[in-house]
Amino acid sequence: MTDDIVASVVRQWQAVNPEIDTGPMEIIGRINRCAALLQQAEDAPLRSAGLTRAEFDLLGAVRRTDRELTPGELARETFSSGAAVTKRLRALQDRALVERRGDDRDRRVAHVRLTDEGRALVDRLLPEQLAYERSVLAGLDQPGREELASRLSDLLVQLEGRLGGARR
Repeated sequence: MTDDIVASVVRQWQAVNPEIDTGPMEIIGRINRCAALLQQAEDAPLRSAGLTRAEFDLLGAVRRTDRELTPGELARETFSSGAAVTKRLRALQDRALVERRGDDRDRRVAHVRLTDEGRALVDRLLPEQLAYERSVLAGLDQPGREELASRLSDLLVQLEGRLGGARR
């Protein structure tokens, strides 16, 4: 089996400082490297539709909750800043994928919903995106994928509780 880049980095650190515990690097380094490579791949189905992952996440949040959401709710759902959500919503609105309407009681609040075109796009892209993601994970067998998902879930729950960002 060929070593990954993190194994090489760990060996280098151990060579110059054998007493150091590189265990955390072996996990976090690999998670970060996987995330960077997945980001670089740019999600082919989304890219072909002219969407970024972050834009698709906003559309998906509105679709899966099946109700209007405020920009603040979208920020929480997608772990994004308010400014980033505003910028993405503007781009999606320009493409007629979402609509905003003011709140009847509070003019400072907006409600975001998918247009028919936005809903159709999400419903078309989600199966394509999942098939793409399945192909990315094809080198792992089903038990391996389930184990990885479970372990990552454990880590995520722990991090959300300790570092904030816990939802609901």
